[in-house]
Amino acid sequence: MRLHNLSPRPGAKHRRKRLGQGESSGHGKTSGRGGKGQTARSGSSIRIGFEGGQMPLIRRMPKRGFNNAAFATRYIPVNLKSLDQFENGATVDEAALRKAGAANGRLTLIKILGTGEVKKKLTVSAHAFSASAKAAIEKAGGTCNVITKPKAESQKAEATK
Repeated sequence: MRLHNLSPRPGAKHRRKRLGQGESSGHGKTSGRGGKGQTARSGSSIRIGFEGGQMPLIRRMPKRGFNNAAFATRYIPVNLKSLDQFENGATVDEAALRKAGAANGRLTLIKILGTGEVKKKLTVSAHAFSASAKAAIEKAGGTCNVITKPKAESQKAEATK
């Protein structure tokens, strides 16, 4: 067996559709573009949702309700199993978690979740803890410090000054 003897498996290669090669090719005359009109022209592209000048469906539908997604509190999740890499008696905070690669991303708030187990006595500082994570850390002899985030009222008061 040599390289020049190799060939693709049967059915793996398809013939290219040759457009505009006469009626007998099956792709002659309009070359698969249908009849006349905007889509038959070269360079034509119609954006998604365009309905030929008619008011599009997305704009006809009433907009109702309130979505709280823009105001949601988002946390970087950190599991207990990733805290096990720290030494016994260590203080684990946001900077330590980021340096260890356990908390990545642009978000600034960190929440400790209860997947895994901690066997070391750690002092963990985070913005939030799940109930199971807090119980596991305290069971191992460690402590949980909740970092309070600044209140929205105080930020508004400072903005008006």
